[in-house]
Amino acid sequence: MNIATVSVYSEIDRMMPFVSYADEAYCIGAAPAKESYLDAVKIIDVAWKSKADAIHPGYGFLSENSSFAKFAEESGIVFIGPSANAIETLGDKTKAKQLLRNSNVPIIPGIDEPITDLQQAKGIAQKISYPVLIKAAAGGGGKGMRIVESEAEFENAVRLCQNEAMNAFKDSRVFIEKYLHNPRHIEIQILGDVYGNIVHLGERECSIQRRHQKIIEESPSPIMTNALRNKMGNAAKEVAKLANYSNAGTVEFLMDDKENFYFLEVNTRLQVEHPVTELVTGIDLVREQIRVASEEEISFTQEDIILRGNAIECRIYAEESFNNFYPSTGKITYMRSPSGIGIREERGIEEGNEISLYYDPMISKLISYSSSRIFAIQRMIRALNEYVISGVATNIPACLQILEHQDFLEGTIDTNFLQRNFPSGFQEKKLQEEALVAAIATVLHKHRTLVVTKKNSTIGSQWKNKKLEQYR
Repeated sequence: MNIATVSVYSEIDRMMPFVSYADEAYCIGAAPAKESYLDAVKIIDVAWKSKADAIHPGYGFLSENSSFAKFAEESGIVFIGPSANAIETLGDKTKAKQLLRNSNVPIIPGIDEPITDLQQAKGIAQKISYPVLIKAAAGGGGKGMRIVESEAEFENAVRLCQNEAMNAFKDSRVFIEKYLHNPRHIEIQILGDVYGNIVHLGERECSIQRRHQKIIEESPSPIMTNALRNKMGNAAKEVAKLANYSNAGTVEFLMDDKENFYFLEVNTRLQVEHPVTELVTGIDLVREQIRVASEEEISFTQEDIILRGNAIECRIYAEESFNNFYPSTGKITYMRSPSGIGIREERGIEEGNEISLYYDPMISKLISYSSSRIFAIQRMIRALNEYVISGVATNIPACLQILEHQDFLEGTIDTNFLQRNFPSGFQEKKLQEEALVAAIATVLHKHRTLVVTKKNSTIGSQWKNKKLEQYR
C-alpha cells in the first residue's frame, strides 16, 4: 500500500524482527509491559514525533482499550480499529450483554452486572445451577476465568479471578454465567465501515484450547452448514449494528451439541487467527482495516464473500508439551521453517532472538490451506514435521498428536477435547524401530563405518534408549 511504518519496542525487544522491518523504530521503555507497551502516553508521543497518521494496535496490550483509542482520536491520530465507544460497549463483557438484552441474539444464562456482593452472587450461581463460570469483565485470552463446580469453591474462585483480572487488565470486575458442558467455540469474523455497511466473513472453529486459550483454529468449521452459517452470521451482524461498529472484529459464540448457539463476547480487534479467514475468502483483512480507517467503504458486499477450501492454523508456542504447557524461555539457537504449496507462516521471532517471561510465548502461526479439510490436515502434519526450532521447547509435538487424533480427523471436537482425550497430558512418542535403524545408519555413514546388528543386540538396545535428536 506504499505506507511507511513506525514501530515501538521495549528494551528487551530491540533485536526482534518487527523493529528492523519498520521504516522507523523507537524504544519506549523497559521490558515490563506497564513501562512500555501499556504506556499510552509514550506511544502517542512517538506517533507525534514520527508524524504518523494512524496507529494499528495489533492483537494485545492496548488493542481493546477504549481509553487508548479515545486518546489517539483526541490526539489527531487515526486508531485502526472500532471507535472508543464501540470498544467500551463491546469490549466490556457485561456492557455487551446489557446491549443485547432485548435483541434477537441468544445469550448464555447468567448475570450481566459485575459481582459486588458475594452472598448475592452465590444465590445467582445456585439459581442457574453449578457448574458456573467466573469471568473478567474486561478479559480475554483466558485470563481472569475460572470454572466453579460447587458453592464451596465459589468465594475463592471469585477472588482469584479478580486478582488475575486486575493484574492483566487493570480492572478487577468479574461476572457469572452458566458453564456449558463440552461446547464448541465458534467465532464469526465481521467487518464494518463508517457508512453503516457490515458484512461477515464466515466462521472459525476455535474449540481446541488449553487453559481457555486457543491452540488450533480452522475455517470453515467441520460442523457448519450454509443455513447455520447464515443464522450465526446474521446474529453477529446484529451485534455490530447495535454497537455502530466499524472496522474488523470477531463475535464469539458457544454452541451445544444440538446446534444451539449463545453469544459469548466480542473481540474488538483483529484476531491472532485471522489468516485462516483470509485464505478461505481471499480477502486481506489488514488492508481492509486500513481502508476502512481511511473512511473508505468496504470494497465488497456480503454476496461477494464465498468460502473456498479449508485452512488450519497452529499457534506455535515456546512451552513444554510434556509438562502441562509450562513456558519455555531461552535463545532460539536454530530455526528452519516449513515451506511448500499451501503453507503460510507468520512469526515474530527469528533465530538468535530471546524468548523471555515478560510476554506471551507465541513464536509463530503456521497455517495450511487446501481444497479439503483432510488435505489441509495432511499438509499441516507435513509442515509441523519439517518445522525445527532449537533452544527452547515448543508445543509442536502436542499439535501433531492433536491433528493425528481420530476425533479431530472426524471433526468431533469441543472445548474439552484436550481434557477428554489427553487427561494425563501429552506423552513423548517412542522412536519406532525403523526410525532407530535409520538414525544409526545416518550417524555411522557419516563416519564411513558400516555395522550390521540383529534387532535385540546389545548395540541396538543401547541406541534404542537414545533420542534421535542427539544424533541428528
